Amino acid sequence: MAQAKTNTEDYLRMYRQMVRIRTFEDNANQLYLSAKMPGLTHMYSGEEAVAVGICEALTDDDRITSTHRGHGHCVAKGAEFKEMFCELLGKAEGYCRGKGGSMHIADQSHGNLGANAIVGGSMGIATGSALRAKLLGQDDVTVCFFGDGATAQGLWYEVMNMAALWSLPVIYACENNGYSEYTKTEEIAAGSITARAEAFGIEAHQVDGQDVLAVNELTQKLVARARKGEGPFFIELMTYRYHGHHVGDINREYYRSKDEEKDWKENRDPIIRFRAHLVSEGIASEEEIEAINAEVEKDASAAVAYAEAAAYPPADEVDMHIYAD
Repeated sequence: MAQAKTNTEDYLRMYRQMVRIRTFEDNANQLYLSAKMPGLTHMYSGEEAVAVGICEALTDDDRITSTHRGHGHCVAKGAEFKEMFCELLGKAEGYCRGKGGSMHIADQSHGNLGANAIVGGSMGIATGSALRAKLLGQDDVTVCFFGDGATAQGLWYEVMNMAALWSLPVIYACENNGYSEYTKTEEIAAGSITARAEAFGIEAHQVDGQDVLAVNELTQKLVARARKGEGPFFIELMTYRYHGHHVGDINREYYRSKDEEKDWKENRDPIIRFRAHLVSEGIASEEEIEAINAEVEKDASAAVAYAEAAAYPPADEVDMHIYAD
């Protein structure tokens, strides 16, 4: 694996964050299957190294925009289980008072400007955030997460042109998980995805999205350069989603095989890979790793129970937070 942050505390925090994302998603899936959660959700399991590798290179002052598959980004940027599960269940203590749900969750206190149910819908928001930083003379950086399918959105080309012309501190992070809903990426995206950014004079990189240290090392360098006015940048992160497009997409063999899924889970899992690295390098013992796993499981179970018992917002809040005063 590539090398990134070097002290034990950083490494163990990165591992814990990846496990927190996986555990959150496992619990969210169970809430859906047990009919306790309204609406659909889109699992991030398998892509944890992308969110953690990038967000560990950011501060709370740095911003991100997210996608309909956004739980991982939210956790990686500092969100807490209780408020997230409350949001998914429509409870008043959720990050958006229970009104955003899975696909519109946001956590402004940690710089998460929000998930977006529209494919590519946050591209303009992220670029606007970067323009705000430049106009105000601030040094924060904005990361725009989106999937490979969103590269077909015309908005992306418009904002990349603006970002390149104005040297904005924004990093466009394309999570290429191999599929645009139910269609293979190569069947919907002609040519090279990185070349699309390069056409605007934007420096583009491709990285193994299952290697959290490789992702973190690259992002640290690009964030530092973006703070100095050298942006924008583009990263294509090669990753994989273990579940279907959404929680109801269970029978997937008509568009991808079980053998393919098994290969990614057994041979390219980001958490298993990082765990093996931590143990082989003497950074953590198997016992320490298991203690982290158990702690996260306990926290998640307690948060789910808390959210299930929490109150719904009162009916008179239905028109609150709709318009700015």
